Amino acid sequence: MDEGIIRNLLIREAAEADLPRIMPLFGQLGLDDGRVLAAAAARRLFMRMRSYPDYRLYLAVLEEEVLGAFALLVMDNLGHLGAPSGIVEDVVVLDGWRGRGIGTEMMRFAMERCREKHCYKMVLSSSRHRVEAHRLYRSLGFDRHGYSFGVDLS
Repeated sequence: MDEGIIRNLLIREAAEADLPRIMPLFGQLGLDDGRVLAAAAARRLFMRMRSYPDYRLYLAVLEEEVLGAFALLVMDNLGHLGAPSGIVEDVVVLDGWRGRGIGTEMMRFAMERCREKHCYKMVLSSSRHRVEAHRLYRSLGFDRHGYSFGVDLS
């Protein structure tokens, strides 16, 4: 962890004006063969996300440079005595900046937001090949939780 970076790192909610700096990050994830949404489509989806009560995109910023991003959805539940749960999605750190504590700070921020919202759990999924990310999540207290099932609907 690079203490100098972490001391000056700001985790903040993304704004529409940030989209041109955010979208290239998603091209690095290995999703969709490096392709990302066109600007107009990204803007429409970003505004739709903001219409949800507790669905936000957050950025890790150092001196105005976007170094990382993640989405956090806090959803209400009728089960678990009404306690909400948090779902983290689209976690990414800029190439060349991984391993310096940015992902750690983003996840700590997400966990704190979930605690503030009285979530009973926070979950995320990660591709099997992202071994370094799995080490990070375990170091923060994440455990493999049950089974995750998915179906490709594309």
